[in-house]
This record gives sequence, C-alpha cells and structure tokens, in this order.
Amino acid sequence: MSTSVRKYYIKKFKIKVLIYLVSLTSIDMFAQNPLNIPPVLTGSSFNLKIQSGSQNFYSGKNTPTLGINSVWMAPTIIVYKGDSVTLNVKNTLNIKTTMHWHGLHVAAFNDDGPHQIIQPSATWSPSFKIRNNAATYWYHPHGAGQTDPQVSKGLSGFLIVKDSQEAALNLPRTYGIDDIPLNIQSKAFDDLQQIAIATESDTAIFINGTLHAYFNSPAQVIRFRLLNGSSLRTYNLGLSNGQKFYQIATDGGMLDSSIVLTRLILSPGERAEILINFAGLSGQTIYLKSYASELPKGIYGANQIGMGKDTIAEYGTNFLNGSDFNLMELRIVAQTTNPITTVPTALIPFIPLNKNFVTNSRTIEFDTIRLLQNDLPNLSEGPFAMNKRSFDMDSINEVIYLNTTEIWTLVNNTLVAHPFHIHDVQFNIIKKNGMEPSSSEKGWKDVVLVMPKDSVKFITRFEDFANNKVPYMYHCHLLHHEDDGMMGSFLVIDTARLTSIKNIQKSTMKIEAFPNPSNNIWTIDGSAPNKIILVEVFNILGKSIFSLSPSQQSNKISFNISNEELPCGMYFLKLTSLTTSQTIHLIKI
Repeated sequence: MSTSVRKYYIKKFKIKVLIYLVSLTSIDMFAQNPLNIPPVLTGSSFNLKIQSGSQNFYSGKNTPTLGINSVWMAPTIIVYKGDSVTLNVKNTLNIKTTMHWHGLHVAAFNDDGPHQIIQPSATWSPSFKIRNNAATYWYHPHGAGQTDPQVSKGLSGFLIVKDSQEAALNLPRTYGIDDIPLNIQSKAFDDLQQIAIATESDTAIFINGTLHAYFNSPAQVIRFRLLNGSSLRTYNLGLSNGQKFYQIATDGGMLDSSIVLTRLILSPGERAEILINFAGLSGQTIYLKSYASELPKGIYGANQIGMGKDTIAEYGTNFLNGSDFNLMELRIVAQTTNPITTVPTALIPFIPLNKNFVTNSRTIEFDTIRLLQNDLPNLSEGPFAMNKRSFDMDSINEVIYLNTTEIWTLVNNTLVAHPFHIHDVQFNIIKKNGMEPSSSEKGWKDVVLVMPKDSVKFITRFEDFANNKVPYMYHCHLLHHEDDGMMGSFLVIDTARLTSIKNIQKSTMKIEAFPNPSNNIWTIDGSAPNKIILVEVFNILGKSIFSLSPSQQSNKISFNISNEELPCGMYFLKLTSLTTSQTIHLIKI
C-alpha cells in the first residue's frame, strides 16, 4: 500500500475526541486567560530554536507541545523593507522539519518548502533581502506530510514587515498596546488531552496560543493584525455589539483606503489588518466573534458541507460548525497617553498588475482522486488533488518563465471550499465565479478561498528569482489536505541563463532539440563522427526517468513525451556517442 493510500485510510479511523461541552463552549463562556503577546525579535540576524516541551491546558494534565525559542508558539519577527536578514533556524527536535516564510518574496532555495529539509540537530541559515511591502506575514513548517502536526502543536509565528509608506500614516503601531497580533487557531484534543491531528472535533479556540483569551483594550483606535492559523476552520469575524470596524490591509499590503465592515471572512492562511475604535466604551466588555451561522455552505465551519454520501464524517457533531461563538473577550480600559483616536480614510495607492502584459494563462483544477481501483472519492472529504495529480517530490507540475505576467484560473470541482496559497508571489484577484471580488479582496493576496463548484481568476507576475532545480509550491491551506497531497510545484526559469542548445559543447557533437518547450514530441537532431547510441532522461533532481538505445544508430531521434508518467517540468537529456557525451535542457509543458 502506498504512503498516500495508507495516510488516507488511517484518517478514516477517527481519533476519539472528548468534547468539553462545558469548558470549551465559547458561545456563553467568559474568557479566563490574559492574551499572550508574542515576544519581538528585531535586527538583521535572528536565532530561531525549534524545541519541544509541554503545556498544562486542562485539569493538571500535560500536553506535549512545540515552540520556537520556547516550548509553545513562536516570537514575532519585525523587519523593514530593504533590510538584508539572516534567519538561523536550529532544529533540536528528534524529527526533521522545515520553515516557510509565508507570503515573502524570496528565492526558491530560501522559501523552504518540502524540498529544503532541516534535519535533527541541524541549523538552516537562509539570508535574503526583504522585498515585500508593509503587511502581516507569518512563518511555519511546510514539510511533506508534516505541516498539520507541527503547526497544530505550536510552530507558527508572525513576521511583520514595515516600510516608509506605512510609517507615514497615522496608525496605531505600539506593539502589544494598540498594535496587536491575533493568531486564531482551533484545535482538537484526544482523550489523553493531547493535540489531535486531522480531526473534525476542533472545539478549542486559541488566540496566540492562549485558551479562553481576554485582552485589556484601551478606549481608542486599536490595530489588530489578524491571522487565521487554523488547520481547517474559516472564521466570519465580527463584534458582539454590532460595531463597525475598518479593514486597512490584506495578505500582502495596505489597501488604498480603509473599508468599513461588520463581517470579515478569513480562511486558513489568510491575514488582514483591521482598526476598531473603542473610544467612549471604557468599562464595557465586547467579544470578537465568529458568526459561523452566516457562512455559506461548503466552507469548513459552516453548518453544512456536501450532500448525500459526499459529506465529512463527524462534521455535524462539532457544536461550533454553523454556530456563532466567541473568539476573544475585549475588556475596554482607559486610554493610553497620546492615543490614536481617528481612522484614516486614505491609505497607500494600490496599482494593480496590468492585464495587457499577460503572456500566459493556466488552469488549476481541484478534484478528487481514486487511491484504489474500487475506491470512490468523497467530494467533501477527499482525497483531493490538483489537476488530477497528488503531490510528488520528484515531479514539477508547472514551468514558468522569469519576468512574465500570468493569469491563473482556479476551478473547484469538489464540495468543500479550499483556500489556495501560492509561494513566491502576491496576486490580484480578477474574478470570483465570474464576478468582481469584494472590496476586502482587491489588494495584494497570496491566499484565496475558492468555493465549491466555483472558480477564481487572478493575475500575478514572476520576477527577481529563478532556479532551474529548486521549485516553489502552490497548495490548499487546509493543512491535512496539503499533507495528503493537495499540492503542486512550479519552477521559475530564466531562459536568458539557459545555455543555448545549439552551442552547449564546443566539440565535434552539435545538437539541436525541438520543439522546446513541447508537450508531445521531442526530436534530437545532430551530427557527430559517431552516431548517438544512448539517450538518458533525468529530472531536475538528477533521478533517472528512462533511457533508450536507438535500434539503428542515427543522428536524428524522436520520442513521445505525452505520457502522463512524464509530468510537466524541466529535464536533462544526456546523449552519448562512442567518443563523447553531452547534456542538454528540455522542458515539457
């Protein structure tokens, strides 16, 4: 049985979960614990120690946890656009891990997807320049099959970027006082009170790792940096008193003007910055809530996903699904010295990408896959894939050229909403189900929620970084979907740096290969004192894919590459004659 098959069927045997109907029900429960404000790291060199430990969440029992520079959760990293930074990530666990800088525009070898493993006792030290605009980003593991377990047990932290444009605005920015990060996570606990993975009984709500959190909020304008760090759950955010709030930023940057809202849907991986004016409310208690009863069907957290046989087992037993519940208690206290008391209307001009410069379009379909011959996939529970392929470490799904602008269309053929995240770039949403996106989604984004039987179209540009061997990822940010293979990889290729096929070797062998790129046939045409006797094909990781020996030695060889066993990507062809050999690059699209 393959690893993916085994993982899927293990999930069928659900972890027995205690639902703490009294202690975990947040609909009527008052918060009890002061909100943890993550410590801040600043400078140009950051030491991040991944370690294990335990916490006491319930009834005196210890729960095993993970943390960075502590045994639970992670510090906030604050950097400035234009800074050159080094992040020394030391793995003190007895298992391998990774660390992805979610939303940052960095080179593929610094991005740390599943191809850049940090082994036990090893330290990984990426160095790069901060190129992103001021916004709220985050960092977390991104290992193949290990994202959900490690994030759920504590490995996630904020990464805040500041810049001169944001600094010129009259905004709250005193960290921990009127500028507050909120990492919202739902977690499940088993009957041993350990954090359970990939279950639908995520009834415990944590904010910054604090269960039943409250925050003493000054009676003035407060900036909340919202992150949905949950494995599964989407939140429909609002205030218990019906008060309006103001969105000022999306995933990747400030909006051009503040948007007045009473609700904000935030799916896993998404971030948003909002301002709430508590002036004149000193002494009152307000709750930040999720109005899940208003979520559209199909979103994890709504009252229903799927229909008939295509539903999620145990989904209906989770009392949070489709219910309105409290996330955090806000106790309004006296103003601070020199408070911000007004909300700016104009922010930072937003210049979207120009559709006239688009050179390519591609479509990514979300679908289910059969794992066994007689297995019928569940359109709500999976297993899920993208373009009918489950993630393969040795395959490249898409090849993109440097300095090009593309339009991507995401098509969801399943019955559950999937938050799609792409590494390397920020994008502008063009259409959602053929309609204009809402005002709160018109800024820079790196995550978008794609509804069931719906589609999303976005425009993005690939610039600055190219690598012929190390890929970036795109995937569903429902973490057990990602871990089970709902993910793909893409290379960004700088064609100007590829050696000309006609002049690769200044020897007696002169080779041409065409068409290149191709999706059907590759033809090798050349001349040499000795005819070609062997053709070997390798993927970008150096793994041999196949080889062939022409039945009759010839200077011209054609072979079919349309077989699905040869995924899209870059390949190396080694051509051997009796006296020499030569390697050339070819791309399948």
